[in-house]
Amino acid sequence: MESKVAQPLDPVEFRKAVGHFASGVTVVTAEREGQQFGATISAVSSLCAEPPMVLVCLNRRLGTHAAIQASGHFTINILGEGHGDLALGFATAGADKFRDVDWVPTRYGAHLTGAIAHLFCRVVDGVDGGTHRIFVAEVVEAVTGSTHGPLSYFRGRFGRFVPQEEAS
Repeated sequence: MESKVAQPLDPVEFRKAVGHFASGVTVVTAEREGQQFGATISAVSSLCAEPPMVLVCLNRRLGTHAAIQASGHFTINILGEGHGDLALGFATAGADKFRDVDWVPTRYGAHLTGAIAHLFCRVVDGVDGGTHRIFVAEVVEAVTGSTHGPLSYFRGRFGRFVPQEEAS
């Protein structure tokens, strides 16, 4: 029997395939030595409810990663429908990300006032995976209240969530 050696998966094909997985969109912020950092992140997941914990995956090249690594804290700002421009602004390298954005400083990172929910987090663990670091964090406070739906990301585009009963 002839054995086959698997070829490494092409990164373009991988991104195309995982683009079929719809996700929410967040801006993760952190403060370091008085400076604010932020990045648009879709790789965020709840981990458990007792204690309340989340996972956040960030590229290790980002200033936001360095700020979280140094401070041990961050804020997850969950974006709502209509926040596509805000998401693009925080996804743009080198941009003045906080310009024209309403935010409130916290010890965990900027609280973006337009976001539909906020999770204030304390890092408890982490592991490197490829180019990224997976931060495991305890949620020390959560703020909700908006009735707007979430901003969604699917196949490289932003959109809005439509509940199944409304889509029929």
